[in-house]
Amino acid sequence: MTRSLLPLLALALSTVGCASQRLAGADLDRVRRPAFISRIEDGAGPKSFVFREDSAYGGKLKKLEPVEADRRLTVKLQQAVTRFEVSERLRVNTLSQLPREAPWAYTVDPARVASVLESFLVEEVPANAPDYDMVASLGADTVVEFVVQEYGMRSEKGHAGAFLRGYGRMFTLDGRSEVWRRPFEVDQVEAGAEHLDPFKVGKNPDLFRQAMSAMLDQVAAGFVKDLTPRDRKASPPVAAPPGPAAPDTVAPSWQAPPKPPEPELAPGELPDPDPE
Repeated sequence: MTRSLLPLLALALSTVGCASQRLAGADLDRVRRPAFISRIEDGAGPKSFVFREDSAYGGKLKKLEPVEADRRLTVKLQQAVTRFEVSERLRVNTLSQLPREAPWAYTVDPARVASVLESFLVEEVPANAPDYDMVASLGADTVVEFVVQEYGMRSEKGHAGAFLRGYGRMFTLDGRSEVWRRPFEVDQVEAGAEHLDPFKVGKNPDLFRQAMSAMLDQVAAGFVKDLTPRDRKASPPVAAPPGPAAPDTVAPSWQAPPKPPEPELAPGELPDPDPE
């Protein structure tokens, strides 16, 4: 599944249009103390556009209205992965892959950033833009921010998949001058990835978590490439950053599959997937 996402990701990260801004090596050389922020916009998701926008499932749904089927699937997607895990996986996997050299070796402790923004170890990531002046009080001179604008599942002609949309940017706290911006949009349906059966997701929401993890990891890899421009002055590697090291990875929040199907469609459930 991961390999099938790569062509679309390369397209999404390189041709999204004039909103993109390449990070120049000279701009990165001026950064002394960056801080990383990752957040999800209000109403970003998870969302399901599977049944309302694709009539291919009509026979399977029978008396179940498409709007109600999407609502039930949305509940399953919420069980699969929290908003906190989505935003943190993008931040952690980007930060952990950056080289141990200036300025990345002197990144502000993520726990301190989360603490001043009152978002440490919470399930619901604040939707509104943070108070960046609070981050400046920690000694940061630059912010690297990742924003998820929309994510969930959709379908076309009976072929369903996960999608993810947002942007990354870097700006100075003194004057809010933006030196890097990269929108991203990953869509498994457009990429021709393997069909993510919504009825199987209804029984095992972890399938959606796996799809989201693969997409977030690929977006993070693209960000790492953007944030390590080749046209900068030579910077000696740093053995270890000052203070606590960045965490390795975000622990997945696995959810057990639902109980075996009953003869009648249980409240809040979707129909069973077709036999293999």
